[in-house]
Amino acid sequence: MKRIFKWSIFSLLTFQMFTVSAQEVIPNNQSDFNPVLYRQSSPYRSALGEPGDQYWQNQADYSIEATLDDEKNTITGHVTLTYHNTSPYDLNYIWMYVEQNRFKETSRGTLTTPINGNRYSGDVDGGCTITNLEAKSTKRGGVSSKHIISDTRMQVFFKEPIPAKKGVATVSMDFTFAIPKAGMDRMGRLDTENGTVYSIAQWYPRVAVFDDVKGWNTEPYLGAGEFYVDYGNYDYKITVPYDHIVVGSGALLNSKEVLTSTERNRLEEASKSDDRVYIITPEEVNDVAKTRPTNKGTLTWHFTMKNTRDVAFATSKAFVWDAAKINLPSGKKSLAQSVYPKEVGGNEAWGRSTEYTKASVENYSNQWFEYPYPNAVNVASNVGGMEYPGVSFCSSKSKGARLWGVTDHEFGHNWFPMIVGSNERLYPWMDEGFNTFINYYSAKAFNNEEYPNTLNRGRKSMSFYNSKNREGIDTYPDIVNTRNLGNTAYRKPGLGLVMLREYILGPERFDYAFKQYIKNWSYKHPQPSDFFNAMENGAGENLNWFWKGWFYGTGNVDLAINYVQGYKGDYIIVLENRGDVPMPVKLKVTYEDGTSEVKDIPVEIWQRGDSWNYLLKTDKKLKSAEIDPDKVLPDLNGSNDKWPSDVYKD
Repeated sequence: MKRIFKWSIFSLLTFQMFTVSAQEVIPNNQSDFNPVLYRQSSPYRSALGEPGDQYWQNQADYSIEATLDDEKNTITGHVTLTYHNTSPYDLNYIWMYVEQNRFKETSRGTLTTPINGNRYSGDVDGGCTITNLEAKSTKRGGVSSKHIISDTRMQVFFKEPIPAKKGVATVSMDFTFAIPKAGMDRMGRLDTENGTVYSIAQWYPRVAVFDDVKGWNTEPYLGAGEFYVDYGNYDYKITVPYDHIVVGSGALLNSKEVLTSTERNRLEEASKSDDRVYIITPEEVNDVAKTRPTNKGTLTWHFTMKNTRDVAFATSKAFVWDAAKINLPSGKKSLAQSVYPKEVGGNEAWGRSTEYTKASVENYSNQWFEYPYPNAVNVASNVGGMEYPGVSFCSSKSKGARLWGVTDHEFGHNWFPMIVGSNERLYPWMDEGFNTFINYYSAKAFNNEEYPNTLNRGRKSMSFYNSKNREGIDTYPDIVNTRNLGNTAYRKPGLGLVMLREYILGPERFDYAFKQYIKNWSYKHPQPSDFFNAMENGAGENLNWFWKGWFYGTGNVDLAINYVQGYKGDYIIVLENRGDVPMPVKLKVTYEDGTSEVKDIPVEIWQRGDSWNYLLKTDKKLKSAEIDPDKVLPDLNGSNDKWPSDVYKD
């Protein structure tokens, strides 16, 4: 429908009076632009969004020996923690996590799980038994066995405090637990045609994080909230039946003792090949004579990993095993590996897992920060998808686009939170959301966008934003409604960063700031305010309005064109902010001659109110105007974003 406007002198004067009124008397929106957090610097955390000159972080080194009993489905082990206290405080005790206690009928996690269950339901007949605990804080100090176990946490006391700034303590203990079959979608057991696949994580008692923000971080392990862990060096040995293959975080140190010469040669070939090389072929599964260096007893696999926040492993006699090299920007190499039951192989499923793993790691290394680990191992598991340093557990049932998606996502987690060590239990958006963001671009880069990423579906996926039960990104994961978690932790923050990159800052400014954030906080513990400061300083933009509007609360975006009117040979386009979250306006104007241009109108227009008269200066006839022509924004009402009429100047 065409609308043609003819102006009288009276109407023109009336419009001019309205213009002044609209921009001067509407109450301002200054509160939208006020600081969202108190973000002054401290000696520990700079206002630049970098670690301060007195930043400190404790270190946790582990030596672990563990044995799998595949008849009883148990893990029995011994762990020694060496804890380095670099904080300015003497520590009379430390807090540790015993996460296997989540799998008890009386655990807080079990008791707060809905009767009908959810993704984080797990076995309830497990739990970890701790014995022979010894804690010593100084070389001359006495040994203490005093400890208190409270659900998934354990407080360990010392006879003498761990000295501030350079004190070292050791804590050792024996532990044993039954491996859950349903491990809260993070670990567990998968029965296959040729044996059980054990995906082992949260398997050793480990120290909680003591930091400058909260002191001891002791939130219980309930379900949705994941992990917050200090960095350190790991040396671990896994003893399994002779016919098992073990893959794990870090580097295998004793390949000559646990692999055949043929397997070692194949691994060497794979380390030089961009195409996958079988280490164990489907036909060789359970052929002990070809795949194992012995045919009886047990074998101990010895791994090490430096400067990591965790280690995990998988073991089975049912594994097909293949690998290919990963090319890193510095010229270094890593090795992509996949292990899976032969019944889920083939190019429609796990036969492409190593290809996916290699592409994912190479992309993130080139785009953001170089992958630091010697291996990247994908395990076909009972777990839908879960990440650990250098190892991912992904559903054995996944294939095609789903296998690409879960593989790309879980290996993306090596950047968030494995390299950038945020607090997942409180701020899942800092790892899940950031990872969802980088996944969006990884999918675009893979094989001519073979599997399109659906994150930026814009107006096609608005159910969450229209929901009366929606919650904010800042809602803690153990509090948020599980139906909302996919949006509050993953999609909404991920889309927020896409908006920031593509709509607000532009790729050049965004990428510099984001890369600096990753670099400066690699192997450290940033808080939300550190991220906000890093992005604002690196991009040179006050983004308080964006953090407040998008990351805190449940407000929506709704930009609108109210109407368009000819004015003194030009045009006035009346823009409105009808939502709760202000945004800059990318306005595409198309002329009668078929040409078009995009006008960038800054977010500051909304400081004065929710209506703004934009003067379009042109000597052409305007045909149409449209906000956000690329549909980057999840605008609540897309029908008011476009002025469809032919508009004629007077």
